[in-house]
Amino acid sequence: MSVRYEIVAARHAERAAAKAYPRPRNQKPMALHFGAGNIGRGFIGLQLSKSGYEVCFVARNETQIARFKQRQQYTVTYADESGETEIVRNVTAVHIANGDEVKRRILNADLLTTAVGAASLPAIAKTIAAGLERRLATHSHPLYIIACENAVRGSSQLKKYIYENLSAEGRARANRSVTFPDSMIDRIVPAQPGDDPLAIRVEPFYEWIIDRKPLRPDFRSIRGAVFADSLEPYMARKLYTVNTGHCVAAYLGHLTGCRTLQEVLKSAPLHRQILQTLEETGALLVRKYGLDPDEQRLYIDKTLERFANPAIVDDVARVARSPLRKLSRGERIVRPLLEAHELGMAVPRLTAAAAAALLYRNADDPESLQLQDALRANGLSAFIAQHMGIPARHALHAELVAAVDELRAHSARS
Repeated sequence: MSVRYEIVAARHAERAAAKAYPRPRNQKPMALHFGAGNIGRGFIGLQLSKSGYEVCFVARNETQIARFKQRQQYTVTYADESGETEIVRNVTAVHIANGDEVKRRILNADLLTTAVGAASLPAIAKTIAAGLERRLATHSHPLYIIACENAVRGSSQLKKYIYENLSAEGRARANRSVTFPDSMIDRIVPAQPGDDPLAIRVEPFYEWIIDRKPLRPDFRSIRGAVFADSLEPYMARKLYTVNTGHCVAAYLGHLTGCRTLQEVLKSAPLHRQILQTLEETGALLVRKYGLDPDEQRLYIDKTLERFANPAIVDDVARVARSPLRKLSRGERIVRPLLEAHELGMAVPRLTAAAAAALLYRNADDPESLQLQDALRANGLSAFIAQHMGIPARHALHAELVAAVDELRAHSARS
C-alpha cells in the first residue's frame, strides 16, 4: 500500500491546546531547544518560530548565547539560485551550565526539542530530568519532548535516558503528562562561511516526520511537519535513499579522485552508478513497505538533485568519514544488503558500493585508518564476518569478497 502524508490541522490543534491550558492573552507557546548548531538554527528553531513558538536555545557557545539575547533573532539564507533569506524572530538562549535557568525554562515549556547528536542524548538527559522533577512537582500541564536526531527512534532513546535519572515518583508523574513522539528529520546544512555566529545557510528541501500516535488533542501543530501513523517507512526511505546514496557517492568519488559531491554527480558514469544503486534500494523499499514506485522514483531524483546542488559544496572526505560505523550491520549499506538478500533480490550495485567503502582510506580520517589496519591484521573475510555481521557461510559474504577483489584488480590496472 502507498504511504500517504496526513497533516494534522493546525487550527484544530491550536483550539484544543487553548482549552487544555488557558494562557494570558497574547502569550505565545514556549519551546525549549537543546543545541544551537546547524540543524538547531537552520531547521528546528526556524520551523518552531514560524509555528508561533517563542524559542529558547540551550547552548554552550557563549558568543552565540550573547548574540541571541541581544538580537532575539537571526537570519536563515537558502542555498539555491534565489538566495532568499528569512528572519527567525522571538528567540533567545541560555547556557546549559546555568542549571537554575534551564530548570525554569523546562518548568514553563510546552515543547522541548533536541538536535545535539545521538551520542550526546545521555548527557543532556540528566539536565532535562532535573528540570522535569521540579516541573512535575508543581503542575501537570502537558509537555512534548521530541529528539530531532539522525537516529532511529531518538525520542524513545531520550525517554529511556531521562527516566534513568528520574525518581520513581517523577517517572509516575511523567507517564501522565510528558509525551515523547519519535520523529525523523532531513535537511542538508552545508559548512557555514562568514563571521556571524547565528546566521545560517540551508538547502530549501526539508522533511520532518512526527509519529502521530502518542499526540494528544492539545498538541500545537508544527508548520511544515508531517504527522504519520508509522515512521518506519519514512525512516527506511531516508536511510536507503539519502544516507545510502550520500555515502555511495562519497566512496565511489574517493576512488576516482573527486573532491566534492558536486564533482561526483557531474561525472556521467558515477551518476549512473549511484542512480542504479538507489534503484536497487528503491525496489527493496517498494517491495518491503509498499511505497508507490512512481513516488519513490521522484524521491530518488530529488535526492540526486540535492546532492548536486551547486550552492552547497560538500566535501567527499566529510561525507565518507566514519566508515566503520557506516559498514556496521544496522547501517545504510549492510542493512539493505541483508534485507534484499532475504527477499531474494539481487543488488550488485549496492554490493560494489560496499566494496568501495571497504577500500576507503583517508589519512585524515582515523576510522578509515582503523578499517585498513583491521583488514591488514585479520583479513577481509574476518572483517566481513565480525564487523559487518555477515558470516562466511552467508552467500553475501562470498559476493562481497569477490567485489572487493574485482575493485582492487581494476584499481591496479588503472
